[in-house]
Amino acid sequence: MTPPLTIDPVMTVDEIMRRWPATIRVFIRNRMLCIGCPIGIFHTVKDACDAHRIDEETFSRELLAAMKSDGQFSGPSAFATTGTV
Repeated sequence: MTPPLTIDPVMTVDEIMRRWPATIRVFIRNRMLCIGCPIGIFHTVKDACDAHRIDEETFSRELLAAMKSDGQFSGPSAFATTGTV
């Protein structure tokens, strides 16, 4: 699996931090208290940026850089499906 090229707009910040642990530093550096926050399972990057008054475009670039540098970039999705419905 290759690292992501964009941020999935429906992926929650909780899932992003679980799949790419290197992104946690980005949240901390931006003084976002998303780590362990009960709202993190619902908030998208846009929601979190809006709540913390952070520029979404700049923050997304930082997140993508962290995702690409994370040695665990092929971490499984908490919401992965097997293809059956």
